[in-house]
Amino acid sequence: MLFLFFTLVLFSTQHLYSQNIDSLLTSVKSAKNDSLKFDAYNKIAFQYIFNNPEEAKKVLQEALSLAELNDNKYGIAQLANTKGIYMDVTGKSDSASYFFTKALNYSRKYGFKELESKSVNNLGMYNWNRGEYNEALEYFIESLKMSEETNDLKGSSIRLNNIGLIYQEINQPKKALDYHKKALEIRRQFSLKKDEVASLNNIGICYKDLGSIDLAISTFKEGVEQAKASDNLIDYYRILDNLANAYQLKQEYDLAIETYLKAINKPENFKVNLNGQISAYNNIAAAYNKRGIPKLALKYLEKGFVLLKDNPHLKNVSADLHLTASESYYMMDNYENARRLKDEFIAIKDSVFSEKNAKAIANLEVKYETEKKEKQILIQRAELAEQKILIQQRNYQLFGVIGFTLILGVIGYLLISQQKLKNKQLQKENELRDALLKIETQNKLQEQRLRISRDLHDNIGAQLTFIISSIDNLKYGFDIKDEKLNNKLNSISSFTTETIYELRDTIWAMNKSEISLEDLKTRITNYIDKAKISSKNLAFQFNVSEKIDQNKAFSSIEGMNIYRVIQEAIHNAIKHANANTIIVDIERLKSDIQITISDDGIGFDENTIEKGNGLNNMQKRIEDLNGSFKIVSKKNKGTHVILVV
Repeated sequence: MLFLFFTLVLFSTQHLYSQNIDSLLTSVKSAKNDSLKFDAYNKIAFQYIFNNPEEAKKVLQEALSLAELNDNKYGIAQLANTKGIYMDVTGKSDSASYFFTKALNYSRKYGFKELESKSVNNLGMYNWNRGEYNEALEYFIESLKMSEETNDLKGSSIRLNNIGLIYQEINQPKKALDYHKKALEIRRQFSLKKDEVASLNNIGICYKDLGSIDLAISTFKEGVEQAKASDNLIDYYRILDNLANAYQLKQEYDLAIETYLKAINKPENFKVNLNGQISAYNNIAAAYNKRGIPKLALKYLEKGFVLLKDNPHLKNVSADLHLTASESYYMMDNYENARRLKDEFIAIKDSVFSEKNAKAIANLEVKYETEKKEKQILIQRAELAEQKILIQQRNYQLFGVIGFTLILGVIGYLLISQQKLKNKQLQKENELRDALLKIETQNKLQEQRLRISRDLHDNIGAQLTFIISSIDNLKYGFDIKDEKLNNKLNSISSFTTETIYELRDTIWAMNKSEISLEDLKTRITNYIDKAKISSKNLAFQFNVSEKIDQNKAFSSIEGMNIYRVIQEAIHNAIKHANANTIIVDIERLKSDIQITISDDGIGFDENTIEKGNGLNNMQKRIEDLNGSFKIVSKKNKGTHVILVV
């Protein structure tokens, strides 16, 4: 009875865990009821995950070992699911997938329906974090069906919310809106006040993306009131910022300023997101400029510059601060400061791309040096192994001579047999050692690739999207008359959009150990579909020979190089050839694969054309695969780009 009371207290007073959690853990270990014991272990470990990950790891290891020792199936499934969450939070995505799958298999095998639904939902979260939106959506929908079958309405609201967020990610706000409304309806039914606020915020964002600004504003207002009533400060300030942005889009600048001021004035002990705070200062300053009050705009811009001075690492994401300040000074006829700040804005925007290129090169150099050192270690180990074998062989020869002298027949036979056995054992040990070393090296490289792809998706992808959004807001909110600046902004926006597509392709390749022919066909088809949208009068054909082995697979580097060359060839044909038709043929050529990109355009004289970076890069990519690259073209007779791999 005492232990049951402890469990209820633990569940209902999680905010006091830091004071009592250690003593509660001691009580758990002495408890007799296994079901309650593992449930309590699970709750304690879950609390530790977000506050003390190392302690969470210890508790989970101890609890899982105890559950397996007692053969407690529910405890194993429950704790495996929580350990998957721990692995995901600490960045070990492969291990997270392993434990989520383990929890799912146990739940299905032994009929734990609620745990099965949670495990499927967590696998959806895992795929979402990796940018695999289609897979994540499938898991969330499957988990939703399970929650509905068990009449778990609260769980259904979480799954509906997740599905809505996925549709937001893939830019389908209308579908996202439907799911967020369903989630809100359930959360209202159970008076889940804080969750209602999150749903209202998501619904407002969907309305805004659909262009229904008035509906977005009314929804955000409702969310603000709900956040205040439920003391949900994090969502309160987040919704205020979204509401102010909606007012600004509607050109109601006084209301936008008033709302931005509320969003900016946070309590002293409130943990502020610095990026968001700088953006808020810039937005309110832009609104003041629009109202013709540049002096007040500069007051808030100065606060933004103070934050930037204290946090210089945010320089690359705060370029808009300089542009807005430049506009303020122009309005005050202070052309010297205006030009200086405009030049700083342009310099920051230009440096963003150069710095990213420098970082990418540095990462490649580190990877090269690491591989080089690993090869040196392997060579040294091989030399030591050879020396050891040589010494052993000499010893055996000496023993063999002595044995031959003493007992010529029997001892000689035994020594030869023993020598063969040891040689086989040594060979197996060496093979095992080499295999383990190879596996360890591959695991480290795979972890590094996964970590880099996640950083690219979460950090660089978000920053690029922020740049596009900022530029669109600038072009929408300001009447920029400087044609050079306007052209520069358009150029940056286009380049950033292209970079996002390139980034997604790179992440796609990095997340795969190999790229199948089917993957390559799908990727090329998607690119051709995009090209059709921008070139409506241009016909495309894509043909793949039936003689090619459909199970053919390339390494991620090979697949990415082939895709990039085809992409560049199609791009060149669209841009330069003035063609009516572009054809991509993939055929079998003996033991090789031949890919031909043809157009019926104006062509060129092969003897007079100078190869630029694009053509040189295409040739270098194919040569790196030990393949051949050839361009055949004649004036007014089209062009054929032929690559064999």
